[in-house]
Amino acid sequence: MSQIDEDGRVRMVNVTKKNETLRFARGHARIKMRKDVLNKIIAGEVEKGDVLSAAKIAGILAAKKTGELIPLCHPLNITHADVRFKVTEEPPAIEIETTAELVGRTGVEMEVLVAASAAALTIYDMCKSMDKEMTIDSIYLVEKSGGKSGHFVRKSNS
Repeated sequence: MSQIDEDGRVRMVNVTKKNETLRFARGHARIKMRKDVLNKIIAGEVEKGDVLSAAKIAGILAAKKTGELIPLCHPLNITHADVRFKVTEEPPAIEIETTAELVGRTGVEMEVLVAASAAALTIYDMCKSMDKEMTIDSIYLVEKSGGKSGHFVRKSNS
């Protein structure tokens, strides 16, 4: 299947005749920041409010809206999405893990990647007054299952 038609133009892939299967994906992103900013997030002392709760909601909403944001991406009826955070001390950062699943004809890889990105961007937005040099990186697919291509697990995190 290709997003390029016979005339070389982009198109949405037709998945109408594909079998519905259980689809799952896990994504990752990281936002690095100064230690004092990380401490304020953990302590709930950020002026704009509860950073991680806002980032979680943003990530879930982004997963649900991916078909509206990424050209040619199919709109999906996601039945579960989640965003979780892990604080790391060195470097001072927040690791973001996103998951999504559904029963459908196409996978949810883009949804978890958009969710991870939106969660990281929300953290940046809420903390940029304290640290404009925060860095968002390490956005990648960790795992996916379902569909014709089967199960994939990323071999490394670099």
